[in-house]
Amino acid sequence: MKQLFLILFITLTLNAQERIIALSPSINEIIFALDAGEQIVGNTDYALYPKASIDIPKVGGYFSPSLEKIVSLKPTLVIMQQNNHKLSLKLGQLGIKTKIIKIDKLENIKKSIIEIGNILDKKESAKKIVKNINDELKNLKNIVTNKKILIVFGCYIKLDKQVFVAGQNLYFDEIINESNNTNALQSERKGQPILNMENIIASNPDIVLLLARCQADGVDNKELIKPWLELPISASKTNSIYLNNNIYASMPSERLVLFLRDFREMLEDYKKCINIKN
Repeated sequence: MKQLFLILFITLTLNAQERIIALSPSINEIIFALDAGEQIVGNTDYALYPKASIDIPKVGGYFSPSLEKIVSLKPTLVIMQQNNHKLSLKLGQLGIKTKIIKIDKLENIKKSIIEIGNILDKKESAKKIVKNINDELKNLKNIVTNKKILIVFGCYIKLDKQVFVAGQNLYFDEIINESNNTNALQSERKGQPILNMENIIASNPDIVLLLARCQADGVDNKELIKPWLELPISASKTNSIYLNNNIYASMPSERLVLFLRDFREMLEDYKKCINIKN
């Protein structure tokens, strides 16, 4: 009787598992972090972490997932971001369950981790990930205060073209605020902020953080930092131009804690350097 119950329990547990397609690298990473990676039957071209993600069937890119490929993998659940809303409607018409999450703000990232944890019956793991994020955010406070920080996306060896930066529309702005500093760019613009050299100089940041992965293009760190040191801004006067080329730096998943630790180390280094100079 016990054997029959055990077999029935295992069968029900296996049947309860989802066949998931994760339509962003962040979603893919969150599911793996919740120890549910075996339930992923499809992900995107850019889902490369952890290594097990590489061998999972690909269904396309961020904005161009293939409906045909998705359907062919027979998912029971497709988890996606808001940019895939139209796809969600099409999948719904085909009887495929979808879940849309938001990962633009800190609260949305944490909420999404909890929601995915609830769906996959990984509630405690999800709570632990969120706690780790909250703990790292607390560790940022008051290392230095009231400094203007500019976070830049991309690889620029010249600043005579458009430069993409973090505005109030992304969680990077909140990270800066959590550290009791301010974003050097203050804008009500909802879309992606783009600055030119004049705008950058006007923002006059005390710290510049470059999020750039350019090694594959043959660009080294010195080339990326050099044009910023030549600007008449506070950050160049104190040599406070920092570079983070880790792929997780722009990944709103459980690996956000790694970026928060890097951010804390940057603030601590800035404080140390400023104290030495003073």
